[in-house]
Amino acid sequence: MPGKVPVQVDGRALTLTHLDKVLWPAWSKAEMIDYYARVADAMVPHLRDRPASFLRGPEGMSGPLFVAKNPPPRTPGWMRIEEIAAKEGPRPHLVLDDTPSLIAAANLYCLEIHVPQWTVTGGRDGHDRLVVDLDPGEGTGLVECCAVALLVREALAADGLPCWAVTSGSKGLHLYAPLRPTPEAAVVAYAKALAERLAAAHPQVLVARMTRSLRAGRVFLDWSQNSTSKTTSAPYTLRATRTDVPGVSAPLTWAEVESCGSPADLALTPPEVAARVAADGDHAAGLCDPAEARELPGR
Repeated sequence: MPGKVPVQVDGRALTLTHLDKVLWPAWSKAEMIDYYARVADAMVPHLRDRPASFLRGPEGMSGPLFVAKNPPPRTPGWMRIEEIAAKEGPRPHLVLDDTPSLIAAANLYCLEIHVPQWTVTGGRDGHDRLVVDLDPGEGTGLVECCAVALLVREALAADGLPCWAVTSGSKGLHLYAPLRPTPEAAVVAYAKALAERLAAAHPQVLVARMTRSLRAGRVFLDWSQNSTSKTTSAPYTLRATRTDVPGVSAPLTWAEVESCGSPADLALTPPEVAARVAADGDHAAGLCDPAEARELPGR
């Protein structure tokens, strides 16, 4: 396979490189780029206007992996770059607003894509998503996360908030509720109170404190992911898992969550996720629908 392949993606010129490079034991760079191209229509709305950060690995899983917030070397000049405030001062971030940008990032070995719960347009203190990160402790896994997800969904619904479930691509589960723009402090306070209330009601299966020794046999409701400085793995991103093919963050239907009896039930591969998108579209499309956004309770 040629070392450099010039292509046009929606009118943008790209040169794809090293397509035969093995990134996971049974998966090449060409397969990674093909996956992102197949899910782009579903994935880009979850990335649009959000500053992206990446887990990069130019040698794939056989080499070093590192977090990258600045645009990678050889970023095409047409890609959107925004200066984002940080503790150490403003830092440039890529914003993946379209399919060419997503494919360009994949070509630059951005194996994982992470985004915050706010947009550049709305600002760092205008969160438009609430996220509940269900992190299984020792002795628990995706089955237990699904059972907890049903409790979280019920509690959110009682507060007038619809939510969507997305696998983390590993053992956990993310629940998202779309919000009208809300200050960080209010979202964090609500998420923490929700987690503590559910942990108090279901102490045998849930924990709301970060202390790792408390998590064994229970699922941790990580409310801190709502902080402005935090990001979560974007829906549809690949994950740098130590497996033959990458894990993938996959939106689910609630029927799938309700019927999960084994981790294998929801261990979706990238080709399976791409096929779901082709057949059904985005199972988490409601997250990007302004009509679904709700006011945070108490505001």
